[in-house]
Amino acid sequence: MSEPRSEHPSVPPVIGPARLAERMREGGDLAVVDVRWYLDGRDGHEAYRSGHLPGAVWADVDTDLSSEPTREGGRHPLPSPEAFAEALGRLGIGDRTEVVAYDDAGGSTAARLVWMLRVLGSPASVLDGGIQAWEGPLEKEELRPEPRVRTAVPWPAERFASTEELKDLKERPAGRVLLDARARGRYTGEQPAPVDARPGHVPGARSAEWQGNLGADGRFAAPERLRERFAVLGVEGAESVTAYCGSGVTACHDLIALEHAGFAGARLYPGSWSAWGADTSLPVETGDPESGTGDAR
Repeated sequence: MSEPRSEHPSVPPVIGPARLAERMREGGDLAVVDVRWYLDGRDGHEAYRSGHLPGAVWADVDTDLSSEPTREGGRHPLPSPEAFAEALGRLGIGDRTEVVAYDDAGGSTAARLVWMLRVLGSPASVLDGGIQAWEGPLEKEELRPEPRVRTAVPWPAERFASTEELKDLKERPAGRVLLDARARGRYTGEQPAPVDARPGHVPGARSAEWQGNLGADGRFAAPERLRERFAVLGVEGAESVTAYCGSGVTACHDLIALEHAGFAGARLYPGSWSAWGADTSLPVETGDPESGTGDAR
């Protein structure tokens, strides 16, 4: 993964609010999507109705961007190609629609939709800085767009990793990098979230919390800074790079940041910790192996 390139060269993975404002003035086939969602139980739809970008529609992480949770697939399994296409069409997103997605949490949930679209070859970007960076007016009326026809496209198998593939990572780490996008306390097991079945991380994974992709202003760090960050994590020259998180949502932030830095082709482990941790036959590691405090069991 040493050659800088983009998944969709015509549209960058991250755009600023000024460029979005220009695109809105230009018109054309553009959809702005509010992807606010909260792990703590707050209502993302209610947040949308309290004020959203002009013309934005709201996408539900739980239903539009995921299928029903299962023990093997985790809390947010990928929807089937047909279900995803149906959801996009209902949101007014056709085959050629350019999408700009945002949230109010540094892009941590908007990245899920953007990455899903980009791996299918569709133009999509995360709004850098989210709703907080938008200087224009907000709207409160819920937009119900005219449904569009969206063609179902199979998920590219090479962009996803399974639980089975990750089982031998600890024994065969050469050239295979696994990034854990959760907060460091969840990675080490010191501060697990209530939704985690067990504390710790997949053996062999490296801590790459998604917040580390942002600067102090809440926007993505410059590509060169991100490139340095991921190089330290072993991405430069790696045979494969896979990201996971709690349930496959914020891992997409690492994937978008990787592309923003020039590393294309990274994979998602969709089940993430919600699938791995729920299977008590699988090993877990706590602490930080990089500092010599890792404990596998």
